[in-house]
Parts: sequence; C-alpha cells; structure tokens
Amino acid sequence: MFFRSVRFWLIVAILVALPFRSPAPLIYRPGEGWSYEPYGSEGKWRRATAKEQLAVAQDAFDKKDYGTALRASRFLLKHWELSDYAPQAQYLVGRCYEARGQDVKAFKEYQKLLEKQPKIADYHGILTRQFEIANRYLAGKWFRVLRYIPLFPSMDRTADMFTKIVRTGPYSDVAPEAQLKVGMAREKQKNFSQAAKAYEMAADRYHDRPKIASEALYRAGLAYKKQAQTAEYDQSAAGQAIAVFTDFIELYANDPRVPEAQKTILSLKHEQARGCFVTAQFYEKYKKWKSARLYYSEVVQLSQQEPDSPYATQAKQRIVELEKRVAGSKK
Repeated sequence: MFFRSVRFWLIVAILVALPFRSPAPLIYRPGEGWSYEPYGSEGKWRRATAKEQLAVAQDAFDKKDYGTALRASRFLLKHWELSDYAPQAQYLVGRCYEARGQDVKAFKEYQKLLEKQPKIADYHGILTRQFEIANRYLAGKWFRVLRYIPLFPSMDRTADMFTKIVRTGPYSDVAPEAQLKVGMAREKQKNFSQAAKAYEMAADRYHDRPKIASEALYRAGLAYKKQAQTAEYDQSAAGQAIAVFTDFIELYANDPRVPEAQKTILSLKHEQARGCFVTAQFYEKYKKWKSARLYYSEVVQLSQQEPDSPYATQAKQRIVELEKRVAGSKK
C-alpha cells in the first residue's frame, strides 16, 4: 500500500514538472480569480482605458465571441466602475449571458444595470429583454444549475421575475402585461387566491388602461371561481368571484364578455345555493332548526334569479316545515 502511494505521487510530480501547453490554459490573476482563455490570447483583450476596453468587448460580442466579450466587459467594470462606459459594459454582460442561454444570469445582470442606472437611455428596452426572458420561463423553460443541468420549471421564480419588472418600471410599456403575467404564473401553480390578487392589482394600478384593466378584472373573477370550485363548502371565494364579475359588468358594460360574466354569476349563485342547502341539511339532521331555517332562507335569496331552481323549491318546503317545528318548540 505504501509503495503504491509513493508511485502515485512520483507520477504526479513528473507530470507537474514536464512543460506542456494547454489549448485552454487556466489563468489566475490577483483580485480576479481563475479563468480559462484560448491559448495565445491571454490578456490580449485588456486595454489601458475604459473607452478602448469597451471597444474590445463590443467587437468580441459582435463576432459572437461571448467569452472574450464577458471578460473584457467585467474587466472594465472592475477597473472603471464609475466611467461613462460602465453602463454599456454592464449591458454587454447581460447580452452575453442571454446569447449563451443563461437567462437567469442575464436577467440579474440587467437588473443590476437598471438599479444602478435608472436614467439609462435604453431603460425600456432592457425591461423588455427581462420581460422576454420571464416569458420564456412562463412558457415552460426549465431553470438550470451549473448552466447545463436542468432542474424544473418554477412558476414561483417566474412570478418573482415579473414582479421585479413591475417594481423596477411600474409605468413602463411592459409593466401592465408583466403584472398580468404574475397572475398567470400563479394560476399555473394552481394558487388561485394569489392569482386573483395579482389580477386585481393590475386592474387597480392600470385602471386608466381599459384593455388591461378589463382583462385583469375578468381574469380575477375566473381565478376566484376556480378557487371556489376547489373548496368544499367554502362560499367566500364564490362570493368574491360574484363581486368581481359584478364590478366587471358595471365598469365595462360594452365588453363582449359581459354575457358570459352574467352566466358565470348565475352558475356561482347556483353553487352557493347548493352549498347553503347542504349546510342547512346538516343543521336539520342535528335538530338545529333555527340554523337550518337560516341557511334554507339563504338558498331562496340566492335563487331569486332562478326561481325554478330545485334547491329553491325544496328550501321553501323545508322552511315551512321548520317554522312549524320552531313554533312547536316554543309551546
């Protein structure tokens, strides 16, 4: 065992001692760390001024040499952070990552630029790039680790991206759509409560944009409806859906979706009536006559627009019977 160990370390020592060239040498620079560079090009991308350095980075990017463009841009940011050329270098960092398919890193680099340079000339264009990145993840792109290993799609992280876009540029061209996309991402999670809140925020914040506000309010109603359908005996979500659709009808009376919203309200009230009827039966089973009568009365009230509803007909019959029992119990 001892001799094997000695032999191993002798081989390592010989290999280290032998001179050889690597096609991609590993370069270490104090304060910058390790980096791989093509043989023969070590340090050739460095310049003495920020202007010259940016020119190198831009030229490399234009030639799709994203590795060199990244190194040159980061070198500029390290040595001339406060120069007039730093914003463009930061932008190139994001563009390089995006071109290499590293969208999460690109999004973060764009975010750094927007936070440090809120008055940058292409502010809205950069937000649009972030919006396009977030859209790719909304469409199902997988988040990755170590650049190559796919993990899974994450609507939580996607919603966070859209939220950052809205916070950074709340009145930008893409912000209203981004706020809607927060709701869409939450819906894909089946988190209908959070989806509805995101849509309501869009309707409230962008009320002066009827196209966005009407879409947001309608989607909020649908989200509450889906929430109601997943909650047994929980009528609060159905009530919220009815309230939102009622607001939608009043605010956007000429919208072509109004008839569908009216039908949805009727179906929700029907579902509420069913829930109240089941609850009334529960109380009646345990001889809680007053509570049962209260819920049967709620069934009748909810069925005012649907007088022939079987729930309403049965509820009226039960109310008459329960009133007799309540009166009898007082004697």
